[in-house]
Amino acid sequence: MIALLDAFLAQTPAAEVGGPAPLNLVQTIVLGIVQGLTEFLPISSSAHLKVVPIALGWGDPGVVYTAVIQLGSIVAVLWYFWKDLTNITLGAVNAVVQRDYKSQEFKMALGIALGTIPIVFFGLLIKILVPDFDNSPLRSLASIAIASIVMSLLLAIAEKIGTRDRTYEKLTVQDGIVMGLGEAMALIPGCSRSGSTITAGLFMGLERAAAARFSFLLGIPAITLAGLLELKGALGSGIGEAGLVALIIGTISAFVFSYLSIAWLMKFLQTQNTWVFVWYRLAFGVAILTALAGGALRNS
Repeated sequence: MIALLDAFLAQTPAAEVGGPAPLNLVQTIVLGIVQGLTEFLPISSSAHLKVVPIALGWGDPGVVYTAVIQLGSIVAVLWYFWKDLTNITLGAVNAVVQRDYKSQEFKMALGIALGTIPIVFFGLLIKILVPDFDNSPLRSLASIAIASIVMSLLLAIAEKIGTRDRTYEKLTVQDGIVMGLGEAMALIPGCSRSGSTITAGLFMGLERAAAARFSFLLGIPAITLAGLLELKGALGSGIGEAGLVALIIGTISAFVFSYLSIAWLMKFLQTQNTWVFVWYRLAFGVAILTALAGGALRNS
């Protein structure tokens, strides 16, 4: 989700951001898989898209590439939740016409709209207060590791104290606002958009599957905005034929694996808890810090 902030903060032509080297076919497919598997699992796609290629010696693929391939993820979530989106949209419109503002569809639509405001507001605020955020310590591998560890602990607490007695049908506008504030935390690399929103949902007493389902719906505006802003910048700066092919292949790869990860997570959370993600995020953060301390990775 840091890609959304990168879109807000773009000070240079897209092709120049991060100075990414051209990606070959295998690299684009692998990074598309990484994007697809981590965008909707609560483990942070931005962290993995930076750590994985660096660990493999490929270098940072750049914010343009990582933001644009998110379009594959947004198409996947739109496809998977098309029925939900249709019901919410039509129900909200009908509620406005009928002045039935207690309608569940209206509450959910309003919750998604209000929940999207925090990430936009704080993104613009950081742009004003930290104009050189692209090169700030918050984007370093150490920062990503610490964020991953902190978020693993918060998810563990939410898993422990969450009542999980509220279903998807009992979502309120307040849920949208609180989970939207959680989504804004994803402006910090390593926090994870889905991780922070699912954690917030568990704190609010939602069932795990209900929290994940609404997290995905809430993320549609933010992920779409990030991808479209960076796509516009990339096309406007002339990314070249090789760059365009890489983006297309990576986006398709991200779409396929995003859809698979959504389907898997929704089924998984219907019967299982989130401890596997708690332990994974904790191990991921510790592994990065260990690699940095041992000199295997550079804190870039």
